[in-house]
Amino acid sequence: MAKKRVKIPSRPGGKSKRPTQKDIMNQVAQAQEEINELSEKEFTATSGGGAVSATVKGSFEIKSLTIDPDVVDEDDIEMLEDLVIAAVNEAIKQASEAVDDQ
Repeated sequence: MAKKRVKIPSRPGGKSKRPTQKDIMNQVAQAQEEINELSEKEFTATSGGGAVSATVKGSFEIKSLTIDPDVVDEDDIEMLEDLVIAAVNEAIKQASEAVDDQ
């Protein structure tokens, strides 16, 4: 995960001070809030021209999976499996990139 720079408050006159425990706790609380918001964000990807759609939460939990009935062919289950895997992997990639950007 990319590190986010946090500006440490400075004293009047430009002299910096060491962060207090309260400053650190506020920064931790802010980071936790950002993580919580991201874990609830949803990322959707499709494959097969929209035949399969997968939605993944920022917590990497699959929220939904939609399959167009027209692509269900009992003689070619492998194609359907490939489409599901492609859609889920792309949605996970999007979620992972969002986490890394935090």
